[in-house]
Amino acid sequence: MEKNKLVLENISKMFGDGDTQVKVLDQVSLQVKAGEFVAVVGPSGSGKSTFLSIAGALLTPTSGRILIGGKDLGQLSPKHLNRIRLEKIGFMFQSSNLIPYLTVRDQLLLIAELTGKKKKEAERKADELLERLGLSHRKNNYPENLSGGERQRVAIARAWMNNPEIILADEPTASLDSERGRAVVEMLADEVKRSQKAAVMVTHDKRMLDLCDRIVYIEDGKLSEMSA
Repeated sequence: MEKNKLVLENISKMFGDGDTQVKVLDQVSLQVKAGEFVAVVGPSGSGKSTFLSIAGALLTPTSGRILIGGKDLGQLSPKHLNRIRLEKIGFMFQSSNLIPYLTVRDQLLLIAELTGKKKKEAERKADELLERLGLSHRKNNYPENLSGGERQRVAIARAWMNNPEIILADEPTASLDSERGRAVVEMLADEVKRSQKAAVMVTHDKRMLDLCDRIVYIEDGKLSEMSA
């Protein structure tokens, strides 16, 4: 097992052309080990979401290197990058981004189908996750019939469906009240330890930071460590 599941080395990101170029990230480096839950905090416009998008291979850095499970993403073809995103990374966003015409259970089964999982195995995994997250009684419901907290728990289950090595969460509690937000982050922290995943969470909510192993601060595109 790789000690560091996620490695970002000297990542810089520029947007724009010529004289209008803006440097959003400036020589940022981070290593996240198996079983480690890292929070990224900082003011609006500091580069947090760009950082997370690059970590998840959704954006290409202008310079620098990203390694997931020891593989340098810069050396992979677009096809292989898609497989990495589907199989190695679980994404969570501030809005649950559920598909409105799919039931709770089908949201999870779609992820398994995209990676070619056997139907019976996928159904067993989906039912196991929904039970663990207290959603079994909602498995045939559509997103419009769920509360905000339930929708975010479905998003967690979907992110875990393919047992990813890395979990990336962008403001996962933004649409939730304090109690439901705390419950969501506790679930994330528990899964990171239980399954030895590596997780990075971008958050504005300082009340959740005690659940994280490390806190890094980003401002003006630069990253620095904070004490938890």
